[in-house]
Amino acid sequence: MSGRGVWLRARARLRRFPAALAACGDQAAAYGRCVAAAAAGPAELRRDSCLEEFQALRECFARAVRPCPG
Repeated sequence: MSGRGVWLRARARLRRFPAALAACGDQAAAYGRCVAAAAAGPAELRRDSCLEEFQALRECFARAVRPCPG
C-alpha cells in the first residue's frame, strides 16, 4: 500500500475545507461562541459542553462535502 495515495486523498479533503467552512459559517460561529463562553472564566472547559453546536457543525460539513446527485 502506497503512502503517497493516503497523502493525495488527505490533500483532496483539505482542499474542500474552505468551501465547506463557508457553507457552514453560521454553525461554525455558534460552535466558536459556545467554546469561547465555556472556556471563559475560572471554570475549565469540559468535554461535550458544546456537543449540540458541534453536532450541528459536523452535520453541515457532511452535507457540504457530499457529492451533488446527478
